[in-house]
Order: sequence, then structure tokens, then C-alpha cells
Amino acid sequence: MSDPRPIGVFDSGIGGLTVVKALRDLLPNEDICYLGDTARVPYGPKSPETVQRYAMELAEMLMRKNAKVLVVACNTVSSVALPLLTKKFSVPVIGVIEPGARAALQATRNRHIGVIGTRATIRSGAYEKALRAADNNVRVSSRACPLLVPLIEEGLLDDDVTDRMIMRYLEPLLADGIDTLVLGCTHYPLLTGAIARILKRQIMLVDSAQNCAHVVEEMLDRQSLRAARLNRGELHVALTDAADNFLNVARDALQLSFGEIELRSLP
Repeated sequence: MSDPRPIGVFDSGIGGLTVVKALRDLLPNEDICYLGDTARVPYGPKSPETVQRYAMELAEMLMRKNAKVLVVACNTVSSVALPLLTKKFSVPVIGVIEPGARAALQATRNRHIGVIGTRATIRSGAYEKALRAADNNVRVSSRACPLLVPLIEEGLLDDDVTDRMIMRYLEPLLADGIDTLVLGCTHYPLLTGAIARILKRQIMLVDSAQNCAHVVEEMLDRQSLRAARLNRGELHVALTDAADNFLNVARDALQLSFGEIELRSLP
């Protein structure tokens, strides 16, 4: 049995391409349709109700492409809209928070986990809930890092300003004694090198993109939704507004190849 329908992936912008990269590496024979809401990014400062409405619109656009699974490649959407999406659509819906929380619990040795993300993700407490649901004794220190996404989107991945902001955000978490750090925004894996360079002592970094891809693979196997083994998977990228600068950043940093970008108008 094989299923030729594409995997639908969406994000508030282009940060979710880190999830696409992980999916391409793990599942090279799957077709992927990616939709980035570049017209309305960032989602982090917006209300839960607004984020839920945007998420429904994007999911419906991907369902019109006959997606066999919806991957919510955005921590902000995963934190406030996952139950709504799961209820609305008949296909499996997979977010990034549960996989990231599970991986963090496996990685930590002192049961003290740090989480960084957008204001909306941190405000929602979604990681704390997911972590404590699995281990009531785990300690969680969280920090909103609102300036990191703009720095990443400007392509400042190896820059003194970015390094200083990372240190400013992480110092209180390090002082708290965390031994594991969850990168709770799909943009943040692009800063893995910078964070590792700055953190002199050994802190385990948990990349929710990689862990999300593994959960998608498990689900496709469990529900017999895999594409044919000989299929050469294609990547289709659509955006709701032009985003040339960060698209080049993502293409170079992630070594992703995609053809012409489709511009999709919002409902």
C-alpha cells in the first residue's frame, strides 16, 4: 500500500522550512506542500483567537491540495490551535510541541529544562504542560525571545548583535541551572551553531523540527500512508507574500532546493 498524496506543512513564515528540511532528509520520497504566511508574520504577538483563525485558513488551503497529513511547523500555532485543527480535519494533525517535549525529557539528566520561544508560545505554557504531563517532577524555566526571529530573518546568523541577544536571553536560564534547552520556535534551529558556540558548558539542545519529522515518519508507517518507495519526492513552496531576503537565508542555511515560489492570496 502506498499513498501519493502530499504532506502539508504550514508556518507563520519561513521558519517552518527547518521542519521541511528534516522531513526531506528523513522521507526523501514524500511530496511536500509548504505554505508560509509571510503576509501576516509574526504570529507571536497576536492573540490566540487571531492565531487560531489564521491556522484554520492555512490548513484549509493545504487540504485543497489534498494533503494526507497536516504538519503545524510553528510553535505558536501548535501552542494555541492544535485541538481546534485536530477536531476540524479528518487527516492526522501533528505539531512541534509534543515531539520537542518528549525529546527534552529523554535528554535531560538533572530534570531541569529550559524553553525559549515567541511571546505567544511562552505565554501559553504549552511546553510546561506537555513536559509536566509526562513527568510531574521536571523543572521548567521559560523565556520569551522576541528579537531572535527578526535577526534570523535579516540573515544575521553569525553576527555579534545576534550573539549578544542570545546571551542576554539565555543567561537567566543558565543561572537557573538548566542542562537542556528546547528551541521552541522553528526559526531557532538556524541559530544552533551560534547557541552552541556561545554556551561554553555542555547544554543539550533540543530541535523540535527534527523530532517532529520523526513523529511524522512513525505516523505514516502506523497508518500506511507512505508514498511509493521509488517516488522522487518534490517540494512545492507557496507564500502569502514575497519574502526574498529570508528565502535566500533559508535556502543557503538549510541547503534546500525548491523551484519557483507560488504566491497564494489569502481568503
